Amino acid sequence: MGVGLSRISDEACEGSEEQTSGWSEGESRAGNLVEGTMTHTIQRWYPISPELRRVQEKARARPEERFTSLAHYLTVEALRRAYEAVDPYSAPGIDGVTKKEYGRNLEQRLGDLHERLKNGTYRASPVLRRWIAKPDGGKRPLGLPTVEDKIVQGAVVEILSSIYEADFYSFSYGFRPGRSTHQALQSLQTVLQKGKVSWVLDADICQFFDTIDHKELMSVIRRRVTDRRLLRLIGKWLAAGAVEEDGRRVQGKQGTPQGGVISPLLANIFLHHVVDRFVHQWRRSEAKGEVYIIRYADDLLIACEHESEARNLLEALDERLKEYGLKLNREKTRLLRFGRRWQRPDAPKSETFDFLGFTHIAGKDRQGCYLVRRKTSRKRLNRSLKAINQWCKRYRHAPVGWQWRELKVKLLGHYNYYGVRGNFESLRNFRYGVWKLWMKSLMRRSQKVNKDRIYRLVNEVFVLPTPRITHSEGWLAVNPGYLLGRAGCGNAARPDVCPGKASMLSRSQSCRGKSQKPRSLDGRYERNRLSGAHRQSNPMGIRASHRAVTRVNA
Repeated sequence: MGVGLSRISDEACEGSEEQTSGWSEGESRAGNLVEGTMTHTIQRWYPISPELRRVQEKARARPEERFTSLAHYLTVEALRRAYEAVDPYSAPGIDGVTKKEYGRNLEQRLGDLHERLKNGTYRASPVLRRWIAKPDGGKRPLGLPTVEDKIVQGAVVEILSSIYEADFYSFSYGFRPGRSTHQALQSLQTVLQKGKVSWVLDADICQFFDTIDHKELMSVIRRRVTDRRLLRLIGKWLAAGAVEEDGRRVQGKQGTPQGGVISPLLANIFLHHVVDRFVHQWRRSEAKGEVYIIRYADDLLIACEHESEARNLLEALDERLKEYGLKLNREKTRLLRFGRRWQRPDAPKSETFDFLGFTHIAGKDRQGCYLVRRKTSRKRLNRSLKAINQWCKRYRHAPVGWQWRELKVKLLGHYNYYGVRGNFESLRNFRYGVWKLWMKSLMRRSQKVNKDRIYRLVNEVFVLPTPRITHSEGWLAVNPGYLLGRAGCGNAARPDVCPGKASMLSRSQSCRGKSQKPRSLDGRYERNRLSGAHRQSNPMGIRASHRAVTRVNA
């Protein structure tokens, strides 16, 4: 699947609320500016194909438009781009053909596949199902499509993404081009640190990927796409079923295989209609206080100011999911106390929650100010150490130098994801745990091992990499009141935009939870849209929002 990323900030390029896209949803638009410097920009995705770019522009300009003719974009060139995007190390499907084997006669295969797509003789193969152990003791099904199905699905994903990327809200981060888990985590930290948050709703959808109703999913897609040939392709993949490890053929009317190229996009389309639009409209019409939402695939987190609104939203969301054949897992769905309100001595203690592998804690910094701390989740840490232990046992008698190189890669990968600011202690504990497991494994290579020699090798020659913070950025320099003013959520929030240093609050100012006023503020400020000249002179959008503030005398 070919993609193109344009270095334009959401603020400068996203559409208006009437287009159901862009930064009208408030807190998710906080993915642009970072305190002090700009470490990343949420980038708009552009298709490589000029034809699909025109489709994207039309989808953004006409949010209610239904596309009736899209299948002709499944060209040989689109199939070739999808083939290049296939992971060469991915497991083969039911036919046992790998990407390397499929590419030996690539042009002929792609030409034949294109002809079968044109005349309607293409047949989707069932996925090969494998079961993966879950941390709680259960098993998760993983579907392995064939290389040919991956190619066609990748080309269809490129077509559908050109439409739905213009519709998706910015607080949706999962499996979207140009977005990452750390952007979702950073936006969440901004909401918890600077917003009026006292309650956090950690919602869990019960077996989402396995319970999506095919009929409801196709009905949601038809709201935007009515091309029969494209809908028939999606229907073939949903109805193809799966082949179990024992050879049994399983077919059903529910679920999308986890592991398919198109499954994440179908899940986002379904959740956008069922969850995102519903919650966004609910908080605009029902909420009196601040309500924020962060979603990564089926992981949903809602932060509220008032407990009553959080409970009302939970019940309304439960009824909404039941209408589409889904339900909340009541055992895992929790309403938690979280925020600066619970820092008072006479208040109950604030609770903790896990999101995307991190435990979020309402704590204090060295100056005693409110600070949202993040550390590696205990479940993730134990699971990683358990995997390292199994690996050391399996390769105990391999050369020590080779073991060191492999462990080095594993440690650096762990640091790259969990190396957020304030999590150094967890990184150091993980490195010490890996060191202990490796030493234990090397000591058992033989009954006559030289312990002193092994100790010197591990601590002087084959030294494990030390922990490092790879994501040093903090919360975003965006005022939640201003964001809610844009979102129109409730009547309590009003824009609070000040020039210069007022929009770049320091930690000492923001941690007290008080609105800091400029010293010589004798009027109100109005924030204007960036003009075309500003965009041309500053295409990356860095600090452009601060230059676009004009003062209006009272």
